[in-house]
Formats: sequence, C-alpha cells, structure tokens
Amino acid sequence: MKILFLSPGWPKGRLWGELGFKFPTLSLAALAAVTPPEWAVAFHDDAIRPTRFDTDADVIALTAMTAQANRAYELADAFRQAGKTVVMGGFHASNLPDEALGHVDSVVVGEGELVWPRLLADLRAGRLQRTYRADGLIDTTLIPPARREIFKGSGHLFTNTIQTTRGCPFDCEFCSVTAFYGRKYRKRPVEQVLAELQQLRRVNSFVFFVDDNIVADRRYSLELFEGMKGMGVKWLSHAPIDFAEDRELLALAGASGCIGMFVGFESLNQDSLAAMGKVTNRAASYREYAQLFRDHGIGILGSFVMGCDNDTPAVFEQTLRFCEDARLEAAIFPILTPYPGTAVRRRLEAEGRILNNNWQDYDMEHVTFQPKGMTVRELQEGYDRICASFYSLGSMYRRIVKLHRSVQVFGPMNLGFRSAIRRTRREA
Repeated sequence: MKILFLSPGWPKGRLWGELGFKFPTLSLAALAAVTPPEWAVAFHDDAIRPTRFDTDADVIALTAMTAQANRAYELADAFRQAGKTVVMGGFHASNLPDEALGHVDSVVVGEGELVWPRLLADLRAGRLQRTYRADGLIDTTLIPPARREIFKGSGHLFTNTIQTTRGCPFDCEFCSVTAFYGRKYRKRPVEQVLAELQQLRRVNSFVFFVDDNIVADRRYSLELFEGMKGMGVKWLSHAPIDFAEDRELLALAGASGCIGMFVGFESLNQDSLAAMGKVTNRAASYREYAQLFRDHGIGILGSFVMGCDNDTPAVFEQTLRFCEDARLEAAIFPILTPYPGTAVRRRLEAEGRILNNNWQDYDMEHVTFQPKGMTVRELQEGYDRICASFYSLGSMYRRIVKLHRSVQVFGPMNLGFRSAIRRTRREA
C-alpha cells in the first residue's frame, strides 16, 4: 500500500503563497520516518505544483495551518470522492477535530509520531478510528531523522530544515505553539542532532532550525553550538531578543555559523508586551540588543504584531522608524490573529470581538477581529502601508547596504518579500 504525504497550498494572492522561496513541511518527513517499511511513500506540495487526483496512493495524509485549512478541505473532499482514504493532522485539525472530520476519514490530534504506526495498522485491518490521540508526548530520544528523501523531485530549492527541540517555556497569548505542545520544552540528544547535521551538510551548507526557541535551555545550546563549530554550516533559527544578554552564548552561536535569527520583538509598547505575556522583552533595550546580534555576525528577521489593544494608528510609523533606525535586516508585521486554541482567541471570543471564521483570512495579513485603538480599516491599511514601506528600495538600501556576512541571506530575503508584496497587490 502507498501513502501520499500532502501539503496544501496557500490562498491565491496571499503573501505566504506568493513568496518564491518555500520550505517543505518537515512534519510530514517526520511522519514518513516512523512509517512501517511495508508502506510505499510519496510527497507532494500543492503550493509548488497543482495537485492531481489520479494518484496510485491508497492513503492521503494531510497537515495544515489554519490559513491552509480551506484548501486542505478542498483537497480532502476531492480525494475522498476519488475513493481515497484521507487522514489529517497538524495545528488546525488538532484544535478543531470535529470540523476536520467533516472532510476526512480520520484525524490525528497532537504529535503524530506515537500514533501514526497504530493508525496505519488499524487501516490495514479495516478498523480505522475517527480520532487518534497520543497518550502524552513523544520521548525525543526516540525521534528518528526526518525522511527527507521524500522531498526529492518536489520542486523545492531548499530542504535542509531540522528540529532539535519542541515547545517553548513561555506562554504568549497569541502563540499557537504553546497551545499545541504545552509549555514543556523537550530536546533531542545533541549527538543525534550533530550526526543529522553532518548528513545535511553534504547536501547544502545552509541549514534552518525550525525550533521555536533554540536557546531556551542554555546548557543544551552551549553543547550544541560547541559541537557545530568547524562543521562549516551556515544556519538560521528562532530566538528571543533577550538572547543578546548572554554574551557567551551569543558569541558561540556566531562562531558556530549562525547568520540569522527570527526574533519576536512583538511591540515597542511595554504595556502591550505585558498584556500578551511576552515577559522577557524590554522594549527600551531593543536597539542595543539588535546591535549585539549584528556585532556577532547574526542578522535579524524581526516580527512585530500589529493590532494589540494598546495600538493606535501611530503604531505603524513608530514601528517603521524603529526598524529602519535599528537597521533590522528584515521584518514582518503580522496582524494579530486569533488562531483556534490560543488564549487570545478565547479572550476575543468572550469579548464578542471575533469578526469572521473564514480560515483563509487567518494568514496574519487580514483583520479578523475588532481592534480597540483603531478601526478595522485603519489596521488593514496600516499593515499594507508598513509592509510596502519597509520593503521599498530606499528602506532596503538604508538597512542592508553595509556589508555584513548575513547579507548573503537577507539580501535575497528582502528582494523576495518585496516581489511577493507587489504580487499580492496585483492580485487584490
């Protein structure tokens, strides 16, 4: 029997769908790694190439984020009509399994590795259950290397993604990571990670760690970064802005090949940071911290949430000026999005402020709730304006013209965001 691991595309004309540089879905390669050997496997990314429904696969395995849910359901409905068995997991289906079951035969809630072999055994025995839930969290020492060979021929230019930790010890109101994993922070053995990196190095010297916070456990990070020194890897990941306070660890990250970090600044307003639970961020130190990252050869892709309750229309110009003055190499400005399962959604639902549940608008580019300090139109237009301004040629020149080792990544990244933003405007 055969499984097609399927990643749904993004809605037409949306930023994340228009970006030309896409990563394949690592979670599907992780499931492929625990698939029993008697099953043949294949992979398809609907965001790269149109999906055909005449596949010889017996089972279609889907995962989707919330903004991809509508497309995932379209694909699931079409494959079921073609007589295929369809199963689905991921953040959205885990939070809304009953909704997903209107389109698929079975839903996996939570981490899939523990229950996936059992689901396949039940399917072969003709007793497939509607819902599968793991009895806890997987022991990270048992996670095998992702089966990346399924990405061969998929059309992706870059497949060197890896996960070393799961979860985050913090509990930000808007974050779906804690809603999915809980606040437990789990780590794979460093020696296993280093062995996997050696394999990835043979494919490409660039590696992206998909960890939500790669430096949450200092002792672990020190051992990992020390082991990576001399490996010749150029890598990027996610870290909090206060990572800059640990000069030893920051220096070791740079020495191990780190050239960029995704950093959640979230807001320049300390009251907003407190309200969202971003307890480690001190806005007054942002500029100093950003310079410390740069001093160690690490560029920043900053993230600033637009539409917090303390935000007024002035937030867009204030944030843009900061990003340019601090010379952030890149940034995104997601509109606050009340994803299913998050604390912010529960709060906004209780306050009667959710405006729609059209999942394709839950892409961080569209307003789906009633803001407090501005109108819906002001939030939407402010978001559109700051994105266009930050990725204007003048802003790009001011921020990244000075030569820095991270420009090899952030130069193309800026051009990619600029092109994608312009395409979304043409599609609007």
